[in-house]
Amino acid sequence: MNITSINGMSPVDAVSSVTEATDILNRKSKKTDGTLFDAFLNSAIDNIKTTNSYLSDMENEEIRFALGETENSHDLTIALQKASSALQYTVAIRDKLMESYREIMQIQI
Repeated sequence: MNITSINGMSPVDAVSSVTEATDILNRKSKKTDGTLFDAFLNSAIDNIKTTNSYLSDMENEEIRFALGETENSHDLTIALQKASSALQYTVAIRDKLMESYREIMQIQI
C-alpha cells in the first residue's frame, strides 16, 4: 500500500479534513465542560496531533535520507510505517464517525 493514497486522499488532505472537523466540534464542545463527549473529543484531538507528529517525522526522515545526511534506512522505514499505521487508524475513525453521523441524520423523528 502506498502512503500517498489512502482512500483516494493524500495524507495531508486526510489529516487536515479530520483536524477541521475536530476544530469545529471543539468550538462547539466548549459549552459542555466535564462531559464524556468532551473527554472523547479531547482524546481524538490528541490522537490527531500524534498522527501529525508521525507524518512530520516521516517527512523529516525522507528529506534527511534524500539529502544524504543519513544512510540509515532503518529509521526511514520505521517512520514510514508509524505514519502509515497512524494515518490508516485516523482515516478509519473518521470514516466510522461520518457513517454514524449520516445514520443519525437519517433517523426520522
